[in-house]
Amino acid sequence: MAEKQTAGRDRLGDLAPQFAALNDDVLFGEVWAREEQLSARDRSMITIAALFSAGLYPQLKSHLALGKAHGITKEEAVEIVTQLAFYCGWPKAWSTFPMIDEIWGDDEA
Repeated sequence: MAEKQTAGRDRLGDLAPQFAALNDDVLFGEVWAREEQLSARDRSMITIAALFSAGLYPQLKSHLALGKAHGITKEEAVEIVTQLAFYCGWPKAWSTFPMIDEIWGDDEA
């Protein structure tokens, strides 16, 4: 099961409370909880691909960490980025590999 997220309320609750509620309750609450339709691991892979393609690195880093929590291995993360580099841009891969190394470190899994 996907971990309950509170990032919206934690980071934007005072500034944009409705956006924060939608982020936490709808996106990470209802959508990510639909694991019978698509696992949290698969949702993480799709989200990583979308954020990578858009070059949204702060969110990408957060979702790489979430992907690790959802069972994506370091080897799989590297393979995802290698595949995407050909479709979305080589420099984006260069920007993402250090994030993978930081998040997974020496972990094999």
